[in-house]
Amino acid sequence: MRRAPLASLLSILLLAALACNLPVQPGKPSPARQTLEAELFAMRQPTEAAATQAALTAQPAQPGLQTATPLPAGAPPPQLEALPAVGGTIGYLIQPGDTLAGLTGRFEVPPESISFPEGYTPDGLLPNGMQAQIPVTITDILPGGALLPDSEVIYSPTARDFDIVAEIQRAGGYLSTYSEAVGKNEPKEVLSGTEIVRRVALDTSINPRLLLALLDYHSGWFSGQPRGDPNYPLGFMNSDYSGLHGQLDLATRFLSVGYYGWRTGALTGLDFADGSSGRLDPRLNAGSIAVQRLFAQLYARAGWADALYGEKSFPEFYNTLFGDPWARASQVGEQFPSGLTQPEWALPFQPGEDWAFTGGPHLAWGVGSPPAALDFAPIGNQRGCYISDRWATAAAPGMVVRSERGMVILDLDGDGNEQTGWVLFYLHLATAGRAPAGTEAAQDAPLGHPSCEGGVSTGAHVHLARKYNGEWLGIDQPFAFVLSGWQVIPGLNAYQGKLVKDDQVVTAGRGTAESRIVR
Repeated sequence: MRRAPLASLLSILLLAALACNLPVQPGKPSPARQTLEAELFAMRQPTEAAATQAALTAQPAQPGLQTATPLPAGAPPPQLEALPAVGGTIGYLIQPGDTLAGLTGRFEVPPESISFPEGYTPDGLLPNGMQAQIPVTITDILPGGALLPDSEVIYSPTARDFDIVAEIQRAGGYLSTYSEAVGKNEPKEVLSGTEIVRRVALDTSINPRLLLALLDYHSGWFSGQPRGDPNYPLGFMNSDYSGLHGQLDLATRFLSVGYYGWRTGALTGLDFADGSSGRLDPRLNAGSIAVQRLFAQLYARAGWADALYGEKSFPEFYNTLFGDPWARASQVGEQFPSGLTQPEWALPFQPGEDWAFTGGPHLAWGVGSPPAALDFAPIGNQRGCYISDRWATAAAPGMVVRSERGMVILDLDGDGNEQTGWVLFYLHLATAGRAPAGTEAAQDAPLGHPSCEGGVSTGAHVHLARKYNGEWLGIDQPFAFVLSGWQVIPGLNAYQGKLVKDDQVVTAGRGTAESRIVR
């Protein structure tokens, strides 16, 4: 697994500790969380210049398991063949979401060594199903094939009609009667097991089917009565993450680190619970890597292989519980259609107002999510945490599909589902005046007042991120993030970066003249 320089990681983690908008509770991180943060930020781009340039321009599978040469539209993949010897070449079918940077990272080859069909120049998302010829430079990959399609790991169109409440009640297990006090501060909020699963799934955009299956596989909570220590239903024996909410929170972080790290090409190996390590198969899909990454935290290497590819494997358990995931994936189509680009959006405030670009690309939602969010704060006489009289506005026309805990989620495709198409995520909007769910918002319609609600914050602002088909889109992924003609250019570290429009440049900062922006 690639690592960032220690000094760089320390500086990034310090920025994170001082951040104004991370939706997590303050407190001393546990060793598990420190490891996750280090791995996440090791996935950043190597240099600011490279980021600016990019932005501007074998164990056999068991019978019945899906294995992995990637195919579009969630089709069940055929059996994987062994990689050729080093020095050979492999024909690789492009998967939805693949980029040139992702392939070069996963296969550990220079970009110019990958051959595409004559006349095609790789740019942005690579066309689904195209075959590329890639030289082989790695050996001794971990055994096993594909486990789940991407759409079964993220909260995608395959789960848009999944009724969490009804499914938990139907199963009738311990989870249906469970409740827990959630939060670091007093008084804590008491949530039912159903409410906890819903909250974690929506906040992290991880598929609730996967969360329920993991819970049932490890402890029987979904369909039966608890096995093992009820304080650790997913098996993470860490007192910082006890209880259902803590365990699901930690699980989604490991899943997200695996999923989004694979997307960028930064994650190439696994470290197992017994201290051993292994090289990932570069042909696998992001969803399968996410599951492999999570299970590596719970099992030694031999137990990991048995749990994922043995006679009583997790994928078979998942299929028994919820049906064929590959069939569901094929029904909703590709995660990213070939040629997908971001529509035209506006800056999230009214024309003519003075605002500050206070945060360049940083975590969309907690550790594990990609650097997908931007911060904007109204310029005025007040400082710190207050409720601004200014409005955060709709960057595009859409429907408010969720409005709670400082959040407004704006669905842009008109179907009323957060799991489909383009979605904009706003955070830190005050309860007073916040647009309720069901609101049909025209572009520039008021959505809420910037504040500190909804997470850790040192000043009133709005945090803006985007998703497509339930997947957080990092700024350094192939979709340029453009607002009112201003293109986002990532910096070296979290919260750094620029907005560029023609010959104008706005630099992220707090209260500096260089951060001022007027739409």
